[in-house]
Formats: sequence, C-alpha cells, structure tokens
Amino acid sequence: MPAIWLIDAYRAGERGQVRALADALAESLGWPCRRIELQYRAPVILPHVLGGSSIRGITAESAAQLAPPWPDLVITCGVRNEPVCRWIRARSSGRTRYLHLGRPWGPLDSFDLVVTTPQYRVPERPNVVNNELTLHGLNRDRLDAAARRWAPELESLPKPYVAVSIGGDSGPYTFGPRAARRLAREASALARESGGSLLVSTSSRTSKAAADAFEENVEVPCRVYRWQPDDVGNPYLGMLALAQQLVVTGDSIAMLSEACATGKPVYIFDLGGMREERSKSRDFRWGGFFYALLMRWGWQRLSRDIRLVHGRLLASGRATWLGEGPQSGRATPVSDMTRAVKAARSLLGQAEPAVDIQQPGAAVD
Repeated sequence: MPAIWLIDAYRAGERGQVRALADALAESLGWPCRRIELQYRAPVILPHVLGGSSIRGITAESAAQLAPPWPDLVITCGVRNEPVCRWIRARSSGRTRYLHLGRPWGPLDSFDLVVTTPQYRVPERPNVVNNELTLHGLNRDRLDAAARRWAPELESLPKPYVAVSIGGDSGPYTFGPRAARRLAREASALARESGGSLLVSTSSRTSKAAADAFEENVEVPCRVYRWQPDDVGNPYLGMLALAQQLVVTGDSIAMLSEACATGKPVYIFDLGGMREERSKSRDFRWGGFFYALLMRWGWQRLSRDIRLVHGRLLASGRATWLGEGPQSGRATPVSDMTRAVKAARSLLGQAEPAVDIQQPGAAVD
C-alpha cells in the first residue's frame, strides 16, 4: 500500500508546519502517514552543504527506525534531516520522493520538491513552490471550536475584541521593552476606536522584560496570556476566533499566516527597521546588529529576509501596517496548503485537482 513518512521537525516552529502538510496530503491521498522522530549526533556538515545522502548525523537507535518497506514520499524540514531523507530515497532505488518544507540548504536539484516562502529567497525552479505564507493546520472547525471554548471566559471584556499576537527577537529585529511599549500604545488606540478591548498572547520568544513593558503600558481593558510550553489552557486560537481585528508582530511569519487564514483584518506591527524609515523607539541587540551585517554583506543562504513576506501581504491586500488604516481585504484565491498539496500530488503522479483545503472563511462573531 502507498505510504508517507514524516521525518518530524526538531524545532517547534517548523513542527506544526510540516505536520500540517503531512496530514493534509495523507487525507487528500487516502494514504497512511508514519511520523518518525530522530535523535541527532554532533553536527555533520558536508552532507548538508553538498546535497549528500547520509545517516551519520543520527543515532544508531534512530537509524534503526529507517527500514523497508520504503515510503512513496518522505516529508521533512530542517538542515539535519536533509541527508537522512536523501539516504532513504537512495535506499529505495529512487522510488521514494523527497519533499522538503521551508529553507533548503543543499543544492535545489537534490530535492524532488521544495515548498518554501519568500523570506528564504529561493529561485523559481520546476521543483520549487514559493508560497506566500507558511503552512498550518488552522481551519474553520478549529476556529469554531475555540470560539465556543473561550467565549464564556472572555465575556466580561468589552467587545469588539482586538487580538494581539506577540513574538520576539528575530534576525536583525528586536522586540524589547521599547517596541513593547509602542505596541501597547498603538494596539490600545486601535481597540479604543471601537470601544473594545485587547486579547493578547505572547509566544515562546517573548522576553519577560518585553511582556512586562507591554502590560504596563496597555491603555484599554485587556486579557494577557503569557505563553507556557504544552499548556492545554492556551487561549491563542480562541483569541483569533473571537477577535474582529488582529495585530501580529512582524517577526513571526507563522503567526501572520494563521492570522491571515481567519479572513479578518490583519495589522503588522513593525518592531523597528522593517520599513525603510527607522523607528525612533527601536531596541538594540548585538545579535540583531550582526545579523543585519550578515544580511547586507554575507552569503544570502545564511540569512532570511522577512520583509519579503510583508511585501507580499501588503501588495495582496491581506494585511497592512498597524497605524496605517484599514486593509483592502482582498484574499488570495487559492490557499498555500492547496498549492502545496497539488504540487505533491503531481510529483506522485496523483494529479487530480485538490479542493481548496484551507479557507477558514468568515469571522466568528
């Protein structure tokens, strides 16, 4: 029977993306999907850079999981998993196809299919799908369920709600106390226009100093959730489902992707330096300073430019900068997930058109 293997991502931000794609593709094809988690040895560089196939970078126990019958498709992301997936393809005598999600590190011709996003600057090739945003498992059913779950707990706050999704430091951009205070003031102003309140969620990358500064400067009623790992009481999806407008810090492409999937107005918060003009209240971080130098003078493969994603969203009317007025509201006609699934089906010789599988639709009141 045809089968899919998911070599799971080792970073949390990528794990949700690759699992969402594997689940959507397995459902579209009606094939079983086996999830495999690997343990890694010390970094092994050459197979990654040269597009080689090798399992030297994983433990013997992990390697023991990789045995025939080989799958028809292997899906993964992350540089450590690249040589492993090429090794699986080689052991299958080329029958297994290799789909890589996100940033590709090896030569593009070492992948059967790459599904990526603009910040990685991957050139157009027959085996490359350049989506507008990252993939996720958000859909209408999940939003409706989250709305039912969280509506009673948030009922005491004045409506309409404005959801604020907060990320953290990313590449050359820093989300520190200065940016947090500015976000608190601008998000408060947006909620005040309609007499509403803020539903705020931080993330794993939000520093305590930034979260404290945000809470201290909010000027309207609000509910703030501070992220905790593996917390079943995380109201993030409920906040997306119940809010009428969404504000997302510009560092997080994953949170922007989920916000745009709701079909509601989305505002991007500039941490400082994301637009041409420099913010006067910009935070400084040595890591951000050196990353900016790398982007300007270094090898592009070593950095990413999230401004390219912002540009796509602004041009398509799916988002606007916070403080610059309402967006046009024009949605992308075909979802990124649908595009990725269709490309994968074509790779496998299963070219029947897939339905648009990721359009949550109208907002929940």
